[in-house]
Amino acid sequence: MEREGREISQEELKEIQRIEKELIAEVDRICKKKGIHYNMVGGTMLGAIRHQDHIPWDDDADIGFLRSQYERFREACKTELDQERFYFQDFRDTPGYRWGYGKLRRKGTAFVRLGQEFMPYEQGVFIDLMPFDSVPDGWLSRRFHFFRCFLYRKFLWSAVGERVEKGTIFKQVYRIMNLIPERVIKKSYAAFIKESYGKRTELVRILTFPTPKGCYGYKKEWYTDLKKYRFGNLEIPGAADYDGYLTVKYGNYMKLPPEEKRKVHPISKLVLTGVESNG
Repeated sequence: MEREGREISQEELKEIQRIEKELIAEVDRICKKKGIHYNMVGGTMLGAIRHQDHIPWDDDADIGFLRSQYERFREACKTELDQERFYFQDFRDTPGYRWGYGKLRRKGTAFVRLGQEFMPYEQGVFIDLMPFDSVPDGWLSRRFHFFRCFLYRKFLWSAVGERVEKGTIFKQVYRIMNLIPERVIKKSYAAFIKESYGKRTELVRILTFPTPKGCYGYKKEWYTDLKKYRFGNLEIPGAADYDGYLTVKYGNYMKLPPEEKRKVHPISKLVLTGVESNG
């Protein structure tokens, strides 16, 4: 029998967003100290422009780095991170971790999305740390690269997909994909990252995160030409050409989605202030 989750209350969502700002502030502190460049991406950048804060119904936050800066941040966390309050996860450092990007999490919390209860690592309230890698410039090379990104995303996701996918055929496909040992997938993915490391290309992307339809990547200048924007009580960097970036990412980004689409992820476990709530 499938376990049912529950929705996050408005009070809980506000506390999650507050904790996420703590996490962003820690990223900002480390990056300023070490001279590392980062910027808001995805829904966090959209929230900064449209709401000057989190999107009201958003339960996560997204910070981006060009690959070289992400690796510097990953290394800096070993010595600079406030380890009494936070911990960093990456597929190379965390056994059982199935994402192609990193997460910074708050100690003393739990935030387990429905379907991910079996994951064998600690799951506190988090922000996503997204490394952007080079996308080949050639017409054919871009399409082949896109297909490889799709495959890596699905192989990494397969451990979750075989449990949460509702369609019988797709569930079986994920089950077969998940027969490949995690260490083999991760070793291959690490080699894929190295292929494009340091290359000068027009576009960049998160290798294991979907891009908008018809889009093979994003202009590199959106991660190098930056200015600061208000995000709640913070001032953090984002693309100077926010209109160009958000239009590619979301289309008419200033238009609010219909209410039925303003949803947060269902959860099975949540611990924010020492009180545990299960779905």
